[in-house]
Amino acid sequence: MAENKLFQVAIICPDHLFYEGQASMIEFNTSEGQVGIYREHVPETLLLRPGVVTITSGQEKRQAALHTGFAEILKDRVTIFAEAAEWPEDIDLERAEEARKRAQKRLEGHKPGIDVLRAEMALNRALVRIHISKK
Repeated sequence: MAENKLFQVAIICPDHLFYEGQASMIEFNTSEGQVGIYREHVPETLLLRPGVVTITSGQEKRQAALHTGFAEILKDRVTIFAEAAEWPEDIDLERAEEARKRAQKRLEGHKPGIDVLRAEMALNRALVRIHISKK
């Protein structure tokens, strides 16, 4: 792949640098839907939604679970500031399934005082973890 088609990618979590390297494309979920970013993209800032991030460099693709945060897009660099990011091999599938069940139970119960948005976000995070760990 020609050097001029690559751009720098960094995924930063509150307590560590999750990923840093070059890519020819990166895809992730935002509040506006799924986006794919190439070098020379129009600069912008996007809000993240839980989903899978796919980092493509030449023929190699890496995927990870990516949770809430935001992304800064510049012409030659994408920096993602995420609440959490996890490689598939680091996800405890049993724990993710338990989190999914808890969140679904909260949403189905309709009990007063339940923070529905929080339960929906917990459900989304669990579903992303389950999806990416089964790939």
